[in-house]
Amino acid sequence: MDSHKLHPDHLSHKIPVGISSCLLGENVRFNGGHSRSTYCLGPLAEHFEYHAFCPEMSAGFGTPRPTMRLVGDPDDPQLIFSSKSSGDLSAQLKQANHRYLDNLPALDGYIVMKNSPSCGLSRIKVYQDNGHPHMKRVTGLFTQALKDRYPTLPIEEDGRLNDPALRENFLLRVFAHHEFRLSVLNAPSMKSLIDFHSRYKYVVMAHSQPAYKALGKLLSGQEKCSLDELTERYFSQFMSAISQPAKRKNHCNVLMHLVGYLKRQVDVEVRKDILDVVEQYRRGEVNLTTPITLLYHYLKLYGSEYVKQQRYFAPYPHSLGIRNTV
Repeated sequence: MDSHKLHPDHLSHKIPVGISSCLLGENVRFNGGHSRSTYCLGPLAEHFEYHAFCPEMSAGFGTPRPTMRLVGDPDDPQLIFSSKSSGDLSAQLKQANHRYLDNLPALDGYIVMKNSPSCGLSRIKVYQDNGHPHMKRVTGLFTQALKDRYPTLPIEEDGRLNDPALRENFLLRVFAHHEFRLSVLNAPSMKSLIDFHSRYKYVVMAHSQPAYKALGKLLSGQEKCSLDELTERYFSQFMSAISQPAKRKNHCNVLMHLVGYLKRQVDVEVRKDILDVVEQYRRGEVNLTTPITLLYHYLKLYGSEYVKQQRYFAPYPHSLGIRNTV
């Protein structure tokens, strides 16, 4: 698929993303209520096509219902009603999870409900017989099954989307996952794989220099493996490389590297002005959008096609205003 059509600002379709039903305002929570997310239903809804699911409702627990909790061994917890009005409900929930995951359409991200014993992404308590939680915290049973089945899928909790760095990283991963799925997985070839890597070169570099080198080596042809295996390994390593927010100093290194593309065409004083703004970003005086906007202005005028096509400049739609917050 033409990479221009996959540019986040030029997408003519919405990206399919799974979501916990309660976050869309559906009354599926234990108390018959919901946990409507204004951010998910606001700015994100303009770019995401949601596929809603509630594990508890799918498993037939109904609403309203007693609150639920995880108990027993943190490595293999059991789901019960907090009122202890029933036995182990884990098998019932897991069966519903498997049914759903077996028929899951192609998705590029998933937003789950925090603190839920089924949907929580992390820090979920597992209680001992004495009523106290274990020190070890876990992932909810549904979200764990989702992670196991789709290890490259970007998953985030609704509450964590309030953190600017985590929100930026989740959106970066969703749009990158979507582009890889459409441009590489739908029609695998060595060319599509290398083209993708070329576009995301500086995105990866901003997250991890070692990962960037490792991905380049993987594509160099030194290791003999089939195209399918190479594609799978690249995708896994790529998504792992960008799984955490990029550090400010790494962004500065990438920005200084990109200024190098202006060496021959732009006056030294202009380049110095750009580097001064990069330094302001390093000190936390301006947000990331400031040096990137300034740099891209000159690269659009004087840069090569290669550098202008870098996803680093627009990994997600500008309209979301994400880089104004990091």
